[in-house]
Amino acid sequence: MAADWAVELHGVTRRYGRGRTAVHALRGIDLTLAPGTFTAVMGPSGSGKSTFLQCAAGLDRPTSGTVRLGGTEITGMKENKLTALRRTRLGFVFQAFNLLPSLTVEQNVALPTRLAGHRPDRRRTAEVLAQVGLADKARRRPGQLSGGQQQRVAIARALVTRPDVVFADEPTGALDTTTAAEILALLRRAVDVHGATVVMVTHDPTAASWADRVLFLADGEMAASLDRATPAEIAARMTALTASRPYAKAAA
Repeated sequence: MAADWAVELHGVTRRYGRGRTAVHALRGIDLTLAPGTFTAVMGPSGSGKSTFLQCAAGLDRPTSGTVRLGGTEITGMKENKLTALRRTRLGFVFQAFNLLPSLTVEQNVALPTRLAGHRPDRRRTAEVLAQVGLADKARRRPGQLSGGQQQRVAIARALVTRPDVVFADEPTGALDTTTAAEILALLRRAVDVHGATVVMVTHDPTAASWADRVLFLADGEMAASLDRATPAEIAARMTALTASRPYAKAAA
């Protein structure tokens, strides 16, 4: 039976250091995200948004609290099992693309399947490349592609295993406005057409406006949320939060 929630965080804290010099990056995050939704996470530098993504995706362990992905608790999971889960049930899209230059586009997309110890399904690889508009670029290498095309390859790689959740960290940060809109449309389509769950950290109100819901972090806490908001509404909320809260110098 499918899990009720794609992402669950209960009482999640993350502290770096001890005593008076301790930095509290997350302060008791409680959150549930339904499957097939697109969530954007925003906050100024030091608000804890990148720490949130790392803890939610199993890339960092919380100091306290629990994290569940697709119904599976990952908080106390051994590192080898956690690595296997990330390779098969999670997808990642980063600002820097993180493609291997010596591999073809097709090989880069199939990499998560190979790392998980399985033989790549060439039909599935071709399917996701077609979804991102790169069916004719399978034999190219990343250096032969534009930045936008490289990010499309990264999205195809994130989707190839049909993951429970795709985590995107500033996926449009290195792209021009037009290309960024194309990438966001692909993420939106992955949710609406293919049932993916996307959690995206961004600083850009326009990027966040593509999401179903925008969550605002402030000083390591969930401070506000907006549903189906415009860029202007999101920017206004960010401005209000920044003006009204004394942000601690937490690790973002």
